[in-house]
Amino acid sequence: MTTTPRRATGRPRGFDADEALDRALLVFWEQGFEGASLANLTEAMGISTASMYATFGNKEQLFRKALERYDEGPSAYVPLALAEPTALGVATALLAGTIRTTTHPDQPQGCLGVQGALATGDAGREVRALLVDWRKNGFARVRERFERAVAEGDLPADTDPALLARYVTVLQQGIAVEAAGGVDAGELQELADAALRNWPLP
Repeated sequence: MTTTPRRATGRPRGFDADEALDRALLVFWEQGFEGASLANLTEAMGISTASMYATFGNKEQLFRKALERYDEGPSAYVPLALAEPTALGVATALLAGTIRTTTHPDQPQGCLGVQGALATGDAGREVRALLVDWRKNGFARVRERFERAVAEGDLPADTDPALLARYVTVLQQGIAVEAAGGVDAGELQELADAALRNWPLP
């Protein structure tokens, strides 16, 4: 009995796409969307420009995939923080996670979502809009959690959940900017502690 040889489905990639994406993430995180050139990206990823386009699409599509990777990795503390049993616990965990992520010695300082589009021109409009939506989504998730805290009596009935959520998310963004400027984790934690000292309690 003879068998028909299986047809080759194409030449194998020859590189680990997940590892290449992790390296691209670090370049975008450190240099922003506009600052990260194709040459820098492909050199860090260890692949050719043709391979990058074939596997990830254009630079904007690569950035979108890198942002998803950021959510799954460095920013994975967010859903854990939102699951804390109290609103104060949520805020404490969000700020602690932000400090930990933005000052980690083995990765770029600051936050990809805050710094990624700080200096984008016309070519980066879509990425700028993407990151605006990314930050809005983060705010909405915190606001919804605080709305639940008011309904459960964990926050005073007269608390404005949107205002409190804005307070926390603006603190997160400010921490990220300060971390990118070299402020250390200890000083940022002191800031976070001071900011939560007058937290509204039921």
